[in-house]
Amino acid sequence: MSTTMPTPTADVSPAQERPVPRDGAAGRSYTVRTLGCQMNVHDSEHMAGLLEQAGYVRASAEDDAADRADVVVINTCAVRENAATRLYGNLGQLASVKADRPGMQIAVGGCLAQKDRGEIVDKAPWVDVVFGTHNLDALPVLLERARHNEAAEVEIAESLQVFPSTLPTRRESVYAGWVSISVGCNNTCTFCIVPHLRGKERDRRPGEILAEVQALVDAGAVEVTLLGQNVNSYGVEFGDRGAFAKLLRACGRIEGLERVRFTSPHPAAFTDDVIEAMAETPNVMPQLHMPLQSGSDRVLRAMRRSYRSAKFLGILDRVRAAMPDAAITTDIIVGFPGETEEDFAETLRVVEASRFSSAFMFQYSPRPGTPAATMDGQLPKEVVQERFERLLALQERISAEESARQDGRTLEVLVSEGSGKKDGASHRLSGRAPDNRLVHLALPTGVLPDGVTLADAPESPQDPRLADVAALDPRLPRPGDMVTVDVTRAAPHHLIADSALTGGSFAVRRTRSGDAWARRELTRLGAGDDGHSHGGSAQPGGPVTLGMPTLRR
Repeated sequence: MSTTMPTPTADVSPAQERPVPRDGAAGRSYTVRTLGCQMNVHDSEHMAGLLEQAGYVRASAEDDAADRADVVVINTCAVRENAATRLYGNLGQLASVKADRPGMQIAVGGCLAQKDRGEIVDKAPWVDVVFGTHNLDALPVLLERARHNEAAEVEIAESLQVFPSTLPTRRESVYAGWVSISVGCNNTCTFCIVPHLRGKERDRRPGEILAEVQALVDAGAVEVTLLGQNVNSYGVEFGDRGAFAKLLRACGRIEGLERVRFTSPHPAAFTDDVIEAMAETPNVMPQLHMPLQSGSDRVLRAMRRSYRSAKFLGILDRVRAAMPDAAITTDIIVGFPGETEEDFAETLRVVEASRFSSAFMFQYSPRPGTPAATMDGQLPKEVVQERFERLLALQERISAEESARQDGRTLEVLVSEGSGKKDGASHRLSGRAPDNRLVHLALPTGVLPDGVTLADAPESPQDPRLADVAALDPRLPRPGDMVTVDVTRAAPHHLIADSALTGGSFAVRRTRSGDAWARRELTRLGAGDDGHSHGGSAQPGGPVTLGMPTLRR
């Protein structure tokens, strides 16, 4: 096994740092499987972009499902205790597949790779490549080196080698995109291993961020989500504490960008100028993910979360005063070391007062290397489970009540890829409301012939959604198009909008994103740009942004 531990270097172009050989990659198929958060999802887009630039070809859905890709990359998470279980479960399934497929390669990257390093190859010697969070750009070279040397390659950088946003990117969606504004974290939460794995916060310059957003919009996107471990602390590195609010307002001036979201902010750094920017910038959506973690001030102190419950609730009050329709979601940890029944009761109190539309709730799991892992007062599993179930029941009730308030509202829904919730009466499409609630919407009667359903992905160029724009049924939306509907029924975690069947609102608004989606699917099906008046140029296999876009003059 070869182990390379690079010393920190200044950011350089991937092409300068690592010339990528193409001969060994040409025609070989790949798949990237993501375990973890939005940052991991975006990192996976970079991994895919690097592989395609090196000459690899994305495996078909069928080959991916059957483990027939020549290269399988697993992008790992290390936040939860079951992260390693999930990884080694995946690797175990791939071991027998690889034994029957000479030349197949397996690579493991991401947070768990950064944490466990060579231990992964010790436990799963059939793995070919291990690389960390700081050197995504190494992936193609390491694969080629492992293939040539017939030995595992492990390369874990101790600090960021190349800013991820400068890397090639294969975007999963043409209508919505992730944009990293920073990497790393300066906080010291006692339960979190992310700062150890991702490093200190590093901020991109506003011009670079806005250039990437503009490039996405130029390619057809109508929605962008700004990403950072603590997105609202953006600007600290270059000395501008108001930089995040300014960035939101600048996104509001980008023509064609209809929806802006961001995740995740930190309550301690959440300031009123951000609330004002959200409320005053029309394309910033009325949605906020605000991690609570605990409602107990004593537990928050033990977590080193530099806010208290009163401050948290005050932020929510000010957000709702400025944006009454805002949907607020959160993260909560149950069973932190030393948590008493009184502490847990405080969490229940704050959750009741917060009226979250939904919550990501976790049972505390110790992460080796974090201060909380060695704290006194580790709670028995049965105690944590019982509290978790009480919190879940409370939040389910609140989610149902908050969702019910949407009944009868008229919403503009951005249609997503994949079909929606079905029942005996209706075939529905799915999409997101401005506040990011999931909406399943019915099509008007007669849009589709009897017996015809819409596949998650078009199966032929004759799919009605791929028709020439002039021939498209004006009632048939494509992914990326907007549809105005009335909510007819609410469930805790989604809304039903069957107004097209009940005489209510139903109006389709064509978008550049819908056009871009149709172009991409026609190209995927081999039809190319054969006279369909969708505009623009097709990009084989989906959009790939190579390197850092520049500002247009």
